Amino acid sequence: MSELAEPFLKDMSLPAITKHLKVLEKVGLITKTKDAQWRSCKINGDPLKEATDWIEQYRMFWEESFDRLDEYLMTIQGKGKKNGRKTK
Repeated sequence: MSELAEPFLKDMSLPAITKHLKVLEKVGLITKTKDAQWRSCKINGDPLKEATDWIEQYRMFWEESFDRLDEYLMTIQGKGKKNGRKTK
């Protein structure tokens, strides 16, 4: 644990790091094993991949929505110029 925690100790306490690791273990992002007094942690990327895939769907949806909005705004700005109105 201390080897894993070492890079974070100047910003976090050891109990806070332990608490974070417990949360990661609870949601299945890491697995911990115990061999005598040695505890090891292993990253499980499968749940993270699922989350990334889900987020990617929404990223694509919002990018497409913003592209359509941009196109619409460009068309209404163009119509405003044709009718002699100033648009920003």
